Amino acid sequence: MIYYGKQNINQEDIDSVIDVLKSDFLTQGPKVPEFEADLQKYCQVKYAKVVSNATAALHLAYLAVGLKKEDIVWTSPNTFVSTANAALFCGATVDFVDIDLQTFNMSVDSLEKKLIQAKKDKKLPKLVVPVHFAGQSCDMKKIWQLSKDYKFWVVEDASHALGGSYLGKKVGNCEYSHMSVFSFHPVKMITTGEGGAITTNSKDLDERVALLRSHGITKEEDKFNYQPHGPWYYEQQVLGFNYRLTEIQAALGISQLKRLDSFVSRRQEIASFYLENLNEAIVPFQHPDSNSSWHLFVIQVENRKKVYEELLNRGIQTQVHYIPVTSQPFHDFKSLKNSESVYEHCLSLPIYFDLTEDQCKRVVSCLHHD
Repeated sequence: MIYYGKQNINQEDIDSVIDVLKSDFLTQGPKVPEFEADLQKYCQVKYAKVVSNATAALHLAYLAVGLKKEDIVWTSPNTFVSTANAALFCGATVDFVDIDLQTFNMSVDSLEKKLIQAKKDKKLPKLVVPVHFAGQSCDMKKIWQLSKDYKFWVVEDASHALGGSYLGKKVGNCEYSHMSVFSFHPVKMITTGEGGAITTNSKDLDERVALLRSHGITKEEDKFNYQPHGPWYYEQQVLGFNYRLTEIQAALGISQLKRLDSFVSRRQEIASFYLENLNEAIVPFQHPDSNSSWHLFVIQVENRKKVYEELLNRGIQTQVHYIPVTSQPFHDFKSLKNSESVYEHCLSLPIYFDLTEDQCKRVVSCLHHD
């Protein structure tokens, strides 16, 4: 079976995890801050915090900017449901901006038109969450300028995009956002099993995330409200969560991050093969401002169900990314034209580090046969 996505685990990864299992700390030890420091360096950003998963990362990022009941969040319908759900966890209202038919990312033109109308209606969003679909960055410079004009926070859902770049800089550097969120699920660029991260250049936001990540508790004496009773003293200052990453997961993340560039490079090779050997009318468009990490390779096909089933019968697993959040029965929003059109024809082809040249040729051959 050729899977649509798969992790790569080597002996160094295994040894790193075993070392932690033999150590004194399985949680709240030295590996988590080491992983965070490595992410800061890689993303060229001032601060990073790792958490239990990307949904938790989104939730904490939204809370850190002060999202609350009756606030409004706008995001893309072409995403996994957690991007919207994390806003609902905060009591906020969610709305959606349609996507661009070339990049499948949030359409900046649609965003601007929606903002103009929202200003007239006095219903501007507090937060906009662009989603870097398949690993290709949104047009963050333009979105950032709109955030200045219309006074909203920007959190990048970069769950697909670790290792990618925009305007020559790593995704996650937060030059054009307040925070970025990453995922370390096994089909992503690197894995910690489950896991996520938040990057930012704001000390205040970083400290807020750190507090909320661990029950709202601080053990830092210079932040206490009361006089400490002794060296054991701690304070719960806000209502927080247990969204911590374990030392075991952090050790795996540290090891995996060392190979991130090689992971991305191999995905780019596979993507180039597909781009060269498939009909250019069905392959994904790549914006010149963005260097995708190629989490997904999404084509557009007619008779999608038939193609999906035929490939599966030949031992090739594909996937569909995504059923628009707007069409989920829980959300039940008015459908958006572009996102629905993309969904009707989208199919994600296999792309991962261990995919061989012969397997790539097999995928292309089967598609041509169909």
